[in-house]
Amino acid sequence: MFDPKVISVDGIGGPKPDAELISAPLLATREPVIYPFSLTPLLIEGENVAALRQAMESNRLLALFPELPSDEELEQLPFQVTFRLFSYEEKRRSAVGVLVRVVKELNFPDGSIRIVVRGIRRVTCVMLNRNEGEPPMARCRTLPELPGGDEVENQARQKSLTVLFQELAGMLPGLPEELQVAVFNAGTPGRFADLLADALNFSYAEKLLLLFHADVHARLEALAVFMNRELEVLKLGMKIQNEVHQAMSQSQREFFLREQLRTIQQELGEDSRNPDIIEIERRLGELTLPDRVTEVVKKELSRLELIPQAAPEYHISYTYINWLLDVPWLTCTDDRLDCSEAARVLDADHYGLKDVKERILEFLAVLQLHGGQERKSPILCLVGPPGVGKTSLGQSIARAMNRNFVRVSLGGIRDEAEIRGHRRTYVGAMPGRIIQNLKKAGSANPVFMLDEIDKLASDVRGDPASALLEVLDPAQNNAFSDHYLEVDYDLSKVFFIATANLLDTIPGPLRDRMEIIRLPGYTSFEKREIARRYLVPRQIRENGLTRQQVRFHLSGIDELIDYYTREAGVRELERVIGQVCRKIARRIVEGELAADAVTAVNPKLVHELLGGRKFLRDEVEGATVPGCATGMAWTSCGGVILPVEIIAIPGGKGNLKLTGSLGKVMQESAETAFSLVRARAAAWKIEPEWFTGHDFHIHVPDGATPKDGPSAGVTLSMALVSLLTGRPLRPRLAMTGEITLTGRVTAVGGIREKVIAALRAGVTTVMLPLENRKDADELPEEVRSKLEIHFVGTFEEAEKFAFSGPAAREKRA
Repeated sequence: MFDPKVISVDGIGGPKPDAELISAPLLATREPVIYPFSLTPLLIEGENVAALRQAMESNRLLALFPELPSDEELEQLPFQVTFRLFSYEEKRRSAVGVLVRVVKELNFPDGSIRIVVRGIRRVTCVMLNRNEGEPPMARCRTLPELPGGDEVENQARQKSLTVLFQELAGMLPGLPEELQVAVFNAGTPGRFADLLADALNFSYAEKLLLLFHADVHARLEALAVFMNRELEVLKLGMKIQNEVHQAMSQSQREFFLREQLRTIQQELGEDSRNPDIIEIERRLGELTLPDRVTEVVKKELSRLELIPQAAPEYHISYTYINWLLDVPWLTCTDDRLDCSEAARVLDADHYGLKDVKERILEFLAVLQLHGGQERKSPILCLVGPPGVGKTSLGQSIARAMNRNFVRVSLGGIRDEAEIRGHRRTYVGAMPGRIIQNLKKAGSANPVFMLDEIDKLASDVRGDPASALLEVLDPAQNNAFSDHYLEVDYDLSKVFFIATANLLDTIPGPLRDRMEIIRLPGYTSFEKREIARRYLVPRQIRENGLTRQQVRFHLSGIDELIDYYTREAGVRELERVIGQVCRKIARRIVEGELAADAVTAVNPKLVHELLGGRKFLRDEVEGATVPGCATGMAWTSCGGVILPVEIIAIPGGKGNLKLTGSLGKVMQESAETAFSLVRARAAAWKIEPEWFTGHDFHIHVPDGATPKDGPSAGVTLSMALVSLLTGRPLRPRLAMTGEITLTGRVTAVGGIREKVIAALRAGVTTVMLPLENRKDADELPEEVRSKLEIHFVGTFEEAEKFAFSGPAAREKRA
């Protein structure tokens, strides 16, 4: 007997207690689903043969209880349904089935048995008896049909479904005409619903749902949903078929026209093939390509011949072949191996930049020793503030080496495909910027400038900086893979030069693959030479003047450098020189100046043309007061001096106040210096109570300008010592360096820029960390000759030197 646990069925309800009980052999099948009054053929095999024999010996009745579909199939139903069920042979079977009568039995020569059964009525299984050696007998109770709603409403729904069936029948050519007649004359709504459920091609789970519903109203509602869905599917299928047919008709028409054109061209003795393919074959014969590229081109060309020209795939394939032929795989320019000539070209284009020029000449010298044979080119990264000539230096390097030059700006690029290229999955796909610019260069060994590499960005589309690792890695870039080309390209011959303003924003793995060369800011002397040699002649020429009309005095250039620009490079200097030239050109045109006279640009004329001075030079005072010191700082526009002022306020509680827009690092430097000096106050005979009776205020002037960086520790500690002892520091002394709590002076960066700024501000003595001696040795000779540079390694050494000048006096009482 099956498990008496019952799960309710939507629309069925429990059978009436006085319903008729019938016993019949159980026929265990899954498909097809049989409905009352329907004729259905079945294949009988296995233990179902015994059930058939027992039925044929008695009343020819069989009980069919279908196997339930999987949970996944049931979840696809548009209705939420639960079923009464029982388990037989480890399979779930519905407790609601159909009682059928065997109409005909057919025995075939292969031993198979087929029968035709007619559904009689819906039944529900009450008990399952199994005797050894006999087929299982199902004791069933008939399940009466329930109207489930108003009879008039059911008849109206029947008429609506009849119209819907007529529309479906017109779109289903295989539907028998006799079936349509039977549907139109079905009679009752229940008989009509069962006939439609049996005739139409619904899924197994949907057909089973229609069998379970004894409620006629619910059955008609489910039929309406299923039939409307089938109608929409058929309409969509016909629409797609019509579109495909139209496209095929157009393609066939074009095929016939092309065949006619080919026949005409053959009769005229002309080449009847596609002119695009003829051109590609001609180019392929003229070019020298690597074997792997030639193989890909030929394979793609054979595919292109089979694609209609109007198809989108044709243009994708044609564009791909053209890219493969346009990229310079083996075309290289001859390098200029004369180092002296290359040095002359570099010196003619740029003043200074000794490190970069030496690296280029070293590469050419090694190339010359190798007999001009190709070898891996270096990968340089020029780091420096704006306007120092990083980008223009790439053009000079290309001219010195006799190579082609291409430049790509990486600022703001977020998409990895900009580097590696797009996949050939749509019409607008293109290679990445590396391959695009190599095509523009026309050679496989250009000087390739990656500008603003420190300004790469990243988002959900990928990380371009990581994509550049393969491009700039000498161990990998001989087989660079572009997603569009899908053929490895050798980038080892390309001379890559990257430029950046800041090194910190470049990812570490990418920075490790490049040779870093720093380009610090120019000194005033270097700016004067650059302006005299390059900027002034260029601006005179670009503004329509001649050297006979305008002559810039060195004093006028110095005036522009010192009081009208404040930068590490010369970009703004060139702008103000151009501004002076334009104003002179206007005066000549308006007749204020004679066209054949020489206009001398001196400080007086600069003031007249540009107005008052825009910048005041940072000047250190010759005589200092206790509590004041001069530091040095590095900025993106070069170096500046950093004055520090400290006062003690009586009646306080030992608090320390910091002002001047100091960053977190500089605040920590001030606290470290204050703790160090306070710990050593006994050396100056200062009682601890003196600190608890005063508040201390440290101020760095120009509070609107944010200041930060690890280089102010020595300056702050010396200013504090000066305040506590009442002794002023050496006059015109500037210092830099960080200090620890143990009194050790540590190295800092930007020594060149800081020292040049100090010299410009009138400093005569500079105190630097002992570890920065190597940086001081690289300072220009003109700077070292004008400054006294002293190195200190500890707090004691710094104090001894800072207060050794003639202005030192006794400690304040």
